[in-house]
Amino acid sequence: MIKESLADAEHRMKGAIHALEESFATIRTGRASPALVEKLMVEYYGAPTQLQQLATIAAPEPQLLTIRPFDPSSLGAIEKAILASDLGLNPANDGKLIRLSIPTLTEERRHELIKVAHKHLEEAKIAVRNVRRDILEDLREFEKEKMISEDELFRGKEDLEKVTTRYIEQIDETGSRKEKDIKEV
Repeated sequence: MIKESLADAEHRMKGAIHALEESFATIRTGRASPALVEKLMVEYYGAPTQLQQLATIAAPEPQLLTIRPFDPSSLGAIEKAILASDLGLNPANDGKLIRLSIPTLTEERRHELIKVAHKHLEEAKIAVRNVRRDILEDLREFEKEKMISEDELFRGKEDLEKVTTRYIEQIDETGSRKEKDIKEV
């Protein structure tokens, strides 16, 4: 019973780290990466749709992204979505293709991006702590219903704390890697 709860906690905490890595992919660094715009929501025929479902995104050069829509009539909507995003990029539209030139980051912009990264880090830590709280409540409920003993509850709490600490450390490592990427000139 405790093992199943801890396995559930691990699974949910891995999900928090996965979500953190996905959100970090949207924070730009000095080089072009298709992940920067893949998840961008575009208003396509009245429905919000991810850009990766509407176009082919490529990085032919380290400082350039190209977006080739499957439907050329969606160029305007894609351009509008890029301008409305917080990426700070200006799309160049030639009628068939959108080019996004990724300028080198200014020191000020780097600090802003680090703040955004820290916000995502804190959200991931909160998610992990919420999982810990939920599982702890489950363990207490098991003990209250006499499904586990008080000693098992105590050991379960210790094991849960170890798992939580391990995932918080992974989040911190992921954050320091991203911060290093952002600071890289």
